[in-house]
Amino acid sequence: MSAVSDRLPTFPWDKLEPYKKTAAAHPDGIVDLSVGTPVDPVPELIQKALIDAADSPGYPTVWGTPALRDAITGWLERRLGARGVTHRHVLPVVGSKELVAWLPTQLGLGPGDKVAYPRLAYPTYEVGARLARAEYEVYDDPRDLDPAGLKLLWLNSPSNPTGKVLSKRELTDIVAWARAHGVLLFSDECYLELGWEADPVSVLHPDVNGGSYDGIVAVHSLSKRSNLAGYRAAFVAGDPAVLGPLLEIRKHGGMMTPAPTQAAVVAALGDDEHVRVQRERYAARREALRAALLGHGFRIEHSEASLYLWATRDESCWRTVAHLADLGILVAPGDFYGEAGETFVRVALTATDERVRAAVSRLTA
Repeated sequence: MSAVSDRLPTFPWDKLEPYKKTAAAHPDGIVDLSVGTPVDPVPELIQKALIDAADSPGYPTVWGTPALRDAITGWLERRLGARGVTHRHVLPVVGSKELVAWLPTQLGLGPGDKVAYPRLAYPTYEVGARLARAEYEVYDDPRDLDPAGLKLLWLNSPSNPTGKVLSKRELTDIVAWARAHGVLLFSDECYLELGWEADPVSVLHPDVNGGSYDGIVAVHSLSKRSNLAGYRAAFVAGDPAVLGPLLEIRKHGGMMTPAPTQAAVVAALGDDEHVRVQRERYAARREALRAALLGHGFRIEHSEASLYLWATRDESCWRTVAHLADLGILVAPGDFYGEAGETFVRVALTATDERVRAAVSRLTA
C-alpha cells in the first residue's frame, strides 16, 4: 500500500488546517469559501425520487437503468445541443472525481504514456496519471504539446479554478488537433451550466465536433448544478469505442452508482427549474463577493463561469490566505492548482446567504 501512496502528493486540503482554526476563532464564526461544497438543500423532487427508490435490495447495474440512460441522452440533446446520442454514448459514474482519478488506469496507461492537463487545474488530473505510473505535463495551449506518447488530453471548460471558458472556435480547433494526432480527448465540463459572463459550449456540440464523437468524451456532474455532491452522481458521454471498454472494466470493478441515486439523477436531469433557481442564488452571491473583494484591493481574473472567483493581491497566496483567515474567511490557495497560481486564491461561492453577507461585511469594514 505504501508503494501506491508514495506516488501521490500530500493531500492539499490538509495544509489548510491551521488557517481553518484561525478563521474558526473569529467571534462571528468562520466563513468557509474554500472547498466549494454545496450548502443549499437538495431540491424536493430529487429527494422524493431518492426516497421512492429507497427499497432497492438488489445490485444496481454499472450501465444504469434504461430510464437513467434515457434521462442522460435527453439532457445532452436538450441542454448541450448534442445530436444522435444513444445509450451506447453514455456511462454513469460514481461522482466525477472517481472517474478522473482512475481513468488513466482504466485506459491501460502506464510508464511511457503521457497525460496532459491545463497549467492551472484540478489536482486530480495529476493524481490519475500518478496512480497509473504514467507521465504528465501541463499546457497553456494543448496544440503546442508534443503529441508523441500523448495518450490522454484533459480539457476543463469552464475551468476549475480560474473560471476561464474556451470559445467554440478554440474547442473546435483543439478537437481537430487531437484527432489529427490520435490523442484521446476528455473534456471536464462539470461547471458548464454555471456561465456568467460567457456561455460555455460542450465538445459534444456538432459545431465543435463536426457531428462525430470519435475520440472525444465529455464529463458531467450533478454535484454543483443540483446540489448532489453527497449523492455521487455524474456521467460521461461521447465515443462508444471508448465507453464500451470502460463499461466492461467498471463491471469487473463493481463501480456502480447506487440505485436510489440513479433514480434521483433521472429526476434531476428531467427538471430545469431547480437549476435556474440555484443559478440565481449563486449569481447573487457572486455579485456580492466580487464587489467586496474588488473593494478590498483584490484583482479578479477570468471567473466568467464556474463557482469560484480567481482573485489576487499580487502577493504569496499563503499570505493572502492568512490575511483572510484573520478576518474569519477561509479560501483555497492558488498553488493547490499549480505553480502558476502561487499569487492567487480561489474564492468559492458555496456558502449560505447569511455567511456570504458576513464575509462581505468583514471585507468592507
